[in-house]
Amino acid sequence: MLDHISLAVKDMKKAKAFYKKTLAPLGISVLMEFGPKQTGDGSSFAGFGETAMPYFWLGHSPKRKGTSRSHVAFSAPDRAAVDAFYKAAVKAGGKDNGKPGLRPHYHPNYYGAFVKDPDGNNVEAVCHKPA
Repeated sequence: MLDHISLAVKDMKKAKAFYKKTLAPLGISVLMEFGPKQTGDGSSFAGFGETAMPYFWLGHSPKRKGTSRSHVAFSAPDRAAVDAFYKAAVKAGGKDNGKPGLRPHYHPNYYGAFVKDPDGNNVEAVCHKPA
C-alpha cells in the first residue's frame, strides 16, 4: 500500500502553481507546506491531497542539481475529470504526452491522459470505470 510519493522539482514556485491548476479538477489541493525554516537545510516541500493528510509531495533542495524523471498517476472519478485534468495541465504549461482517451492495451476501460510537468515528469489522470 502506497502512503505518499514525492517528486523533486527545480523551481518550487513554478511547480506548485502548475500542480495547483492541474490537480484542481481532481479535487486535489495543497494541504501542507514546509520551508527552509522548518527543514533547516534550505529545502522546501508542498503536500497535496483531498483531506487532512497529503499523499503527493513536491520537494526542492537548492543542493540538488536535477530532478528524477518520474511517473505518477492520479485516480479520476470519471472520464470528464480526466479530460478536465488534461485541459488544466496544458493550460498551466504542461506538455502533451498523450491526449485523453482509451488505452485498451492496458485494459478495456482504461481511460487516461498524460502530460509532462515543468520538470519533465510524466503526470497522468486515469479512470478505470466504463463510460
